[in-house]
Amino acid sequence: MGKLTIRNKLPGFAWKLESLESTARALSNGRVLKLRHACATALLIFAGCATDPGKSPDGAFQVPAVQPPEMAVVEEAPEIARPKEPSPATSTITNSQLSDTWISLNDWSQGKGYSLAQSTQQPALYALQTSNGLFELSTDGRAARWEGAELRLGFPLKMTNGLLWINEMDLRKNIEPLSSPFPLPIGSKTIVIDAGHGGSSPGTTSVLGLGAEKTYALDWALRLQTLLERSGWRVFQTRTNDVDVALSARVAFANEIGADLFISLHFNSAAPSREQNGLETFCLTPQGMPSTLTRGYEDNAGLTFPNNTFDEDNLKFAMTVHRSILKIAGPADRGVRRARFMAVLRGQNRPAILVEAGYLSNPKEAEAIASPQYRQKLAEAIAAALVSLDTAKQPALPPQTPPRTDISTQ
Repeated sequence: MGKLTIRNKLPGFAWKLESLESTARALSNGRVLKLRHACATALLIFAGCATDPGKSPDGAFQVPAVQPPEMAVVEEAPEIARPKEPSPATSTITNSQLSDTWISLNDWSQGKGYSLAQSTQQPALYALQTSNGLFELSTDGRAARWEGAELRLGFPLKMTNGLLWINEMDLRKNIEPLSSPFPLPIGSKTIVIDAGHGGSSPGTTSVLGLGAEKTYALDWALRLQTLLERSGWRVFQTRTNDVDVALSARVAFANEIGADLFISLHFNSAAPSREQNGLETFCLTPQGMPSTLTRGYEDNAGLTFPNNTFDEDNLKFAMTVHRSILKIAGPADRGVRRARFMAVLRGQNRPAILVEAGYLSNPKEAEAIASPQYRQKLAEAIAAALVSLDTAKQPALPPQTPPRTDISTQ
């Protein structure tokens, strides 16, 4: 197999790890998270992705019908003191921390018995057909596609001496996991659903003045719980009312109950811009790879976290949920992405993802998110994804989705 060592020219980021300011011990009472000691960690305020609402395509996965309430009732909680949010660090990453080994994709695909074809358009697109699906790749940026859904690579591909070269980290952590079957270690079918924010941490708010992220996320989480329990899942919530739960406590809760999977539900914002839209699904960045998103926070590629043990399963979990939401709820596709600063993912000892299901800063997205019917679709999409993981069958994207002739690089 061909190998090529190329100096990485990406500007990087120096890392100084912020220790958690405090920890919280999470105890479960029934299925509600109770905090006994809640000196908080730094709370990250997540913005949401924009959704382009559309009708569920014919043939979408059917889940038990549930008459959606107008809004889940959210109880007021006592105010909890929060620490000051840390300022993002300005730093650089050294080339030595990033993977510097490159593999000939031509040689690798030939050795696997896969086909690799090149388009005639510029910039050229490459179609890699594996035994588990089709990849669309490009040397123009880090965006790729797998089975019609967008995926962000760690490094742009390179064309050298007439051969297509891929960084070994992208091959190991992106291409190879998606090229193999999809069963995940879901064991007892126990999942923790984490409704983002809460209490004095509202998250982002609707540009239309219709509600806050924390309220929509909780309603979405409760709808998802109803559907999953009907399918035989044991479901635990990090919160069931309007309380401010430390990120470390959310992680500790999942660890304490021995959850098989963890999913954190959010909505996004690009305020003051009203244009940005699209679904984004995040999992933890593997060691040796730059993150897709840093939001100004340090991004040390040399660090590893407990959740990095599940890099491959994180990607399979994220892609399955992402594709199911695209199919059933119909938002715009901004891809499965990697981030290292999300504390709610780093300490997880199980496959864990964070979903940003619409931009509340986009009027069209904000209107959709405010609709109980749309939040029901989001819940149904994740329920369908988890059933497909249980049976190791991937839901197909809508047949009317046209073939991509370009790949976004934003």
